[in-house]
Amino acid sequence: MLLHGFPETNFAWRFQIPALAPRYRVIAPDLRGYGETDKPASGYDKRTMANDIVELLKVLGIGRVALVGHDRGARVATRLVKDHPDLVDRLVVMDNVPTRIVAREMKAKVAREYWFFMFHQIPDLPEALIAGREDIWLRHFFSDWCHDPSTITGEAFETYVKAYRAPGAVRGAMADYRASAEDVAQDLEDADKKIKCPVLSLWGQDFGAVGRLFDMKAIWSEMAENLTAAPIERCGHLPQEEQPEAVNRLLLGFLNGWNG
Repeated sequence: MLLHGFPETNFAWRFQIPALAPRYRVIAPDLRGYGETDKPASGYDKRTMANDIVELLKVLGIGRVALVGHDRGARVATRLVKDHPDLVDRLVVMDNVPTRIVAREMKAKVAREYWFFMFHQIPDLPEALIAGREDIWLRHFFSDWCHDPSTITGEAFETYVKAYRAPGAVRGAMADYRASAEDVAQDLEDADKKIKCPVLSLWGQDFGAVGRLFDMKAIWSEMAENLTAAPIERCGHLPQEEQPEAVNRLLLGFLNGWNG
């Protein structure tokens, strides 16, 4: 189960699906509010978004998964494994600092890197400023967040622009961020409960808001009992798109021996 992050949709996994599909059944949904999902007015706290995935598993008749989450999808995945540990055999979190830790460390240096956390939470203003300029907004993130600013260009970039120009798409992404206070409250409820299943944390070494700013191995050691940590060189925030071969190699190695 592959859960994308911001500013992406499930299109982000286009390099992983062909590598994983010969061995595993691969499911890569759009998260609530993103891509081709509905854009409801509420329900963007990570417990509700995790329950979306739980209900999807029920419909598909799947009892246990290997769960992979990037960025916002890693927040959903982390909440899912804490609320429903019986459903997750192993967990991969990609380029993600847990929400409560971002909040805990929110000093000037962190705030400069996480400015968009605050901007996206302002009611209505982001939607008003971004409307008709989705390409400018997305171009900033894809260029600034990648080690190679030209990683997401051409047809791939236009695919994302089209997705975020759909009615309600920007509002859905903003609603995800606007749930941050509720997300932190949920995370604090079980902050002392470590994840028991095997966890792989991987991240881009060159992203200013994650690999360059935080000790990622220490952070995820605080979160998980059984941790493998893997920084990826020459990589920013989008490892699955920037360094897909390295990511696929790490995923297949971590999944080795798991038969579903």
